[in-house]
Amino acid sequence: MRKQIAAANWKMNCTYQQGEKLLDDILKAKPALGADQLVLFAVPFPYLIMAKSEVADEKNVQIAAQNCYHKKAGAYTGEVSAEMLDSIGIDYCIVGHSERREYFNESNQDLAEKINLLLSFDMVPVFCCGEALAVREAGQQNEWVAKQLEESLFHLSDDQIKKVVIAYEPIWAIGTGKTASAAQAQEMHAFIRSVLAKKFGQPTADQISILYGGSVKASNAAEIFAGADVDGGLVGGASLIPEEFVAIIKALK
Repeated sequence: MRKQIAAANWKMNCTYQQGEKLLDDILKAKPALGADQLVLFAVPFPYLIMAKSEVADEKNVQIAAQNCYHKKAGAYTGEVSAEMLDSIGIDYCIVGHSERREYFNESNQDLAEKINLLLSFDMVPVFCCGEALAVREAGQQNEWVAKQLEESLFHLSDDQIKKVVIAYEPIWAIGTGKTASAAQAQEMHAFIRSVLAKKFGQPTADQISILYGGSVKASNAAEIFAGADVDGGLVGGASLIPEEFVAIIKALK
């Protein structure tokens, strides 16, 4: 069975003390995790070492970085490299989040370089893809997402792509008042898996976890996760509320 993942993306939220308490409150709830289930906490850079220590004795709980730079090292003031993350024992890193693409103009090629660097350090990239409202309204969402996958992932080998986690973000359903239904989530996840199958073969595509990243909450997680090709969620705001995120963890297949 593919890994079922509840990934918390804290974004630029929480002080150090608040983050420590948030982790403690979620871990104290002790949500039972099966062998094929994983909980990820993508915390801000200053909290990575603290968070890594907090979950050290937890089974199937890992810490992720929210980003890395697309160059190995050099005069890039303020940036964080994959090698730096690897040196403190971080095994997962989000790349290509819609906010990074929109606010920081990250291109598909930038993301391909990030993924190469992460894989060179045996880290797992959580690759985000998804379309904006205008693209969805024009009915071009499949072509848009396929292009993101092709330009950032299709250079990888079969062994490499199996190490990547994909997160589909319907940007049009975040903060717009519009809602992505469970059926729409499953439809796009199935399409993404079909694109991967066409390139890498069905057996390989069937091993890749695809997460849903469109305003997952305790109230809709079970319905969304029930989709055959939906392998969990990349959770924003709800991951900052302990009881909400614990309920989302419990909704994993």
